[in-house]
Amino acid sequence: MNDQSARHELGIRDCPACNQSGQAAIRLPGYDFEEWKLGACKTCRFVYLLNPPETEALVDELAFEKSFWERKAKRRSVARNAAAWARKQLAGFRRRSSGSVDRILCTGRVLDVGCRGGKRLQPPVIPYGIEISRTLFEEAETHMRARGGYCLHTSGSEGISRFESGFFDGILMHSYLEHETEVLPVLKGAHRCLKQDGRLYIRVPNFASINRRVMGRSWCGFRYPDHVNYFTPRSLRAVVSIAGFDVKILNWFRLPVDDNIHALLTKAV
Repeated sequence: MNDQSARHELGIRDCPACNQSGQAAIRLPGYDFEEWKLGACKTCRFVYLLNPPETEALVDELAFEKSFWERKAKRRSVARNAAAWARKQLAGFRRRSSGSVDRILCTGRVLDVGCRGGKRLQPPVIPYGIEISRTLFEEAETHMRARGGYCLHTSGSEGISRFESGFFDGILMHSYLEHETEVLPVLKGAHRCLKQDGRLYIRVPNFASINRRVMGRSWCGFRYPDHVNYFTPRSLRAVVSIAGFDVKILNWFRLPVDDNIHALLTKAV
């Protein structure tokens, strides 16, 4: 059994934000699902999956395009209960971000980490990507090559290390960091390969939202086992600052009722 398999079996993943031992994590059994165990770091209170799947499983067996639809079908099965009704009411108070990525990352070379099919970045951007799902990588590679960039078929932490320092004008992590077991290595890699005046756009589920408190285990932000991190505005600020970034929360005024956090990162001076 390799190290990653052992950690999965024992549920001892270390905190991805401060590296505190997973053995000291505070269990959150009310949010467990089947064999998947949620915990909070005793030191920094970062919430994360204690026993994430092995990376190899995300290539095919637990690939995004499979797990997303399976999880969505399960959420539909509870659509008539009281919590789902409350979620629907709260949704009326939220407004979706429109065109944020196009406005922020609009020129030059841009890297989309966890790029899925590779079509989120629009011209005149030269798109680059990293995608672990075999099927989605093949789609993204075809699309990005046609526009002067390319896609890497690997994990985020390994892929981002292949790019030279200061290579990108912008980086996109849209619905990605919640999937990444190696949060700090990826963020530090992004800091290295981003130009000094470059920008990093992040979108992650908001564990601090009212909707999560109302919905409990049925909250839309939970998707086990491929969501392995659960951010709050406070924990996101803490982890990106360790990687050398300043952060601006773009949707701060509606955070209490928004299921997602939208943030813009720039290199700290």
